[in-house]
Amino acid sequence: MQPSRDIERLLEIMAALRTPGTGCPWDLEQTFATIAPYTIEEAYEVADAIARGDAVDLEDELGDLLLQVVFHARMSEEQRGFDFGDVVHGITAKMIRRHPHVFGPDAAETRHDVKAAWERIKAEERAEKAARKRERGIVAGHAGAAGGVLDDVPANLPALRQAVKLQQRAGTVGFDWNDVGSVLDKLREETDEIAHEIATNAPHDRLEDELGDVLFVIANLARHLHLDPEQALQRTNQKFRRRFSYIEENLAEAGTTPAEATLAEMEALWQEAKGKV
Repeated sequence: MQPSRDIERLLEIMAALRTPGTGCPWDLEQTFATIAPYTIEEAYEVADAIARGDAVDLEDELGDLLLQVVFHARMSEEQRGFDFGDVVHGITAKMIRRHPHVFGPDAAETRHDVKAAWERIKAEERAEKAARKRERGIVAGHAGAAGGVLDDVPANLPALRQAVKLQQRAGTVGFDWNDVGSVLDKLREETDEIAHEIATNAPHDRLEDELGDVLFVIANLARHLHLDPEQALQRTNQKFRRRFSYIEENLAEAGTTPAEATLAEMEALWQEAKGKV
């Protein structure tokens, strides 16, 4: 079998890998649940290639991510469920439906108009999907009534990103603060509460609960500032790496290590690093 630019070749390869008797033992053992972590990992590797500006890696990682889609579709087809063609049909129908200003008669002159229409259409889709699930006897994936505002927010998203999604969904029905100042007031309230819990030697569960509240409000603050909290934290992580490496390099030149240096020595180098890296 030869490589090809045609998606049909990839589908043929996956079918061969999943064919009992002649296929790959590892691929044949996989299920939706065992493959899911790889799907998440591949998505992160795509994001990493983009962040690094590496077009060669991006091409490769996009192929790996596409393979994950084909893998899931093949397993479903084997169970007489949807197949890859159904996935393609579904997403093309969705994109046409969500862009009536491009593929239909509706007009959208501004980005705000597009976003408003997008949210309205998505709300209609959620209600329609909930109805289909009820017809098939599929229980809602989250607590609350089927078709609830928050039902389609995946529970296994990274916590900060999930917090933003939950707040965005709640905001579509008016459950939201009106301005950034109100969010900052709430953040101060939550930091005061965790300070009180620390001062009173609160148990672990209480501290975890209060810390979660602080992080949830920070995610909401990022949303109101039109920032991605994951990206903001990643930038700070990278900054910390650069500055700590500066400390290590300078200590090494002096013939010592962070473990051997004093906190005051490292703090002095940290302040230097802030002006250089």
